[in-house]
Amino acid sequence: MLLFYFYLIIRISSSIIIILKAYSINMAKKIGLKEAISIGIGGMVGGGIFAVLGLAVALAEGGTPISFLIAGLIALITSYSYVKLSLKYPDRGGTVKFVNQGFGKGVFSGGINNLLWVSYIIMLSLYASAFGSYAPNLLALTNDVALDGHIYASIIVVFATAINYYSISVVGKIEAYAVIIKLIILLAFVGFGIYGLFGNPHLSQLSPENWESPFKLLTAGMVIFVAYEGFELIANAAPDIENPEKNIPRAYYWSVIFVIFLYVIIAIITVGSLAFSQIATAQDYVLAEAAKPMLGKVGFTIITVAALISTFSAINASLYGGTKVNYEISEDDELPHEFTSKLWNQPIGLMVTAVLTLILVNTLKLESISTAGSVGFLLIFAVVNFTGFKLSKELNANRIIPVIGFVFCLIAMIALLVQHFSVSQSDVYIALGIILFCFLFEFIYKQTEKSKGF
Repeated sequence: MLLFYFYLIIRISSSIIIILKAYSINMAKKIGLKEAISIGIGGMVGGGIFAVLGLAVALAEGGTPISFLIAGLIALITSYSYVKLSLKYPDRGGTVKFVNQGFGKGVFSGGINNLLWVSYIIMLSLYASAFGSYAPNLLALTNDVALDGHIYASIIVVFATAINYYSISVVGKIEAYAVIIKLIILLAFVGFGIYGLFGNPHLSQLSPENWESPFKLLTAGMVIFVAYEGFELIANAAPDIENPEKNIPRAYYWSVIFVIFLYVIIAIITVGSLAFSQIATAQDYVLAEAAKPMLGKVGFTIITVAALISTFSAINASLYGGTKVNYEISEDDELPHEFTSKLWNQPIGLMVTAVLTLILVNTLKLESISTAGSVGFLLIFAVVNFTGFKLSKELNANRIIPVIGFVFCLIAMIALLVQHFSVSQSDVYIALGIILFCFLFEFIYKQTEKSKGF
């Protein structure tokens, strides 16, 4: 049986290697279906699963797989609006373009687009925080002195920023190899993990009597919603996707469905392999801890290395993506035009994004970062779904699906805020404060421009 799983992992991994060549292709060429799917998978399977898995188990316990499923279904419903908008308005601005098409270039659209940029910064902070949680464990294995996690988190942000300044092509090459490595390791974890579940005494933790209430299952799913947000990167590649009428829908749906299955299985293996007390102790690096029962210290080390590679590559790519979003918003006159100027060889937004990331990762807790990121993306996706409904005639789209997506995103966001208000009011104030700041900044900027006569 073990040999069968090993063979299956090798076969799947070989296919993944072929699929993920997207990250090494010349983007001037047309992107095929496999490459488009890989962009979606690579965007989702970044550092998120390593950062938020322990947090999800703490909230949902035995129902953690259900929480991942709920979050994934909301992402899948939202992807319908992204499909229709990507087909009608293929643009490298992606979400920024869609929001402006739905609401025009005003304070509301500007506030939402600014929130998108800030949400990238929040995601960067999440990935850096996860890197800072896993790095000390690797050094502890080599008997080196482990420093405070914030130091590792700060160092990796500075290092990734330097790489972005050095060469964008290097960023692409790092992604090409990192995505392959992390998916192979995660698939191996799944293969050995399923085998290791047989006879494991903790498997009973998955039974319904160990699930939290439906409300907590929902809110746990929303805290970890950030692990799914990366599918929206397909929108930025839409102008380059060949045979878009067929390949764009397939790219969105297949990538999201693949990641839903991957996350749910990983959650099942984690909850079925470790006692809840062990998960609570190792909450920040629980995926590495879950590899111990099946592969011992070797498994712990491999998953730790995978986490460091994944979070580093996610930081690298998100710095590039966040800078691009910042530049697009500035070009659309929703941020000061100074952001279109360059510092050294890159837009000044790269340095601003990096500095803000360093501030957040060194001032906020992991749960606060995850909550703020999920609230931000749920609001953004609610707006995109509403845009899909509002423009349904132009998009030749079903009006019901975007409405369902809009309602689900709003309900999920409100439920997350309500649940966290009873546990940590500061997390709610931080999330709402970030949203308010984005809109207030846009309002002041528009009024300033108007007074200048622009």
